[in-house]
Amino acid sequence: MLPLAAKPRTCKVAMTFYPLFYLKYLAAVSLLIFTQAVLSEELIQVKVVEPYLNIHSGPAGGYPVIHVAAKGEWVTVLKRRTSWFKVSTSDDVQGWIKQDDLHLTESSQGSAVKLFDGSFTSFSQRDMEFGMLGGSFDGTPSLTLFADWIATENISAGLSLTQALGDLSENQYFLVNVQHTTFPDWRVSPYFSLGVGKIRTQPRANLVQSGDEARTSDLYAVGVGLRYYLARNFLVKLEYKNLQALTSRDENEEIEEWKLGFAVYF
Repeated sequence: MLPLAAKPRTCKVAMTFYPLFYLKYLAAVSLLIFTQAVLSEELIQVKVVEPYLNIHSGPAGGYPVIHVAAKGEWVTVLKRRTSWFKVSTSDDVQGWIKQDDLHLTESSQGSAVKLFDGSFTSFSQRDMEFGMLGGSFDGTPSLTLFADWIATENISAGLSLTQALGDLSENQYFLVNVQHTTFPDWRVSPYFSLGVGKIRTQPRANLVQSGDEARTSDLYAVGVGLRYYLARNFLVKLEYKNLQALTSRDENEEIEEWKLGFAVYF
């Protein structure tokens, strides 16, 4: 019976992945980044929800206040310079406001304004993470692509796709994961994950001729990892997973996996 992964003592692995699958991933990420870039160039309007908003003549606290926008007034954000934003009021008064003051306004949808400026503060406001991890799938090199939705500061849910290609077999699996981050306010924080999914093991052509067949098994995973906020919109992730494949044999297959990679957030 063919094992799920070939050990390094029995094979030398060439990392060859389906071009179409890889191109689809790159296209999706490129489209998302392009959309974010386009939106960042659009002028937005925000509503003053505090009693007043001080507008300065220049992009620093030393410049005098030239206008005070009242509660309920709409201002248009024109451009940014460091942590200051140039705005225009409905009366065509133009000036500068602090980033902290902009956080106290509302968008046209009625939600609080969030600024993803690549700082650690914006990291806590992220909604999505996308990334790539490389590692060892029970001794066989593997590549993982993943996307996570941030539900709360501690809890996230996501989908991951992994491929490991060896001389004896090709393994592909997907997992639906739930992850708990222990210390979300720390730049370096451990996290724990649980996942369920499917794994498909496809033997090489010479093994197919000898009688081995492709099979699909249920998959369960328990993981622990370490997340490090690197800079701007980038994270580094190191994780270990213990996988249990429920095969049709008398004993289930246990697989250990180590992975290291990066992620970007939005």
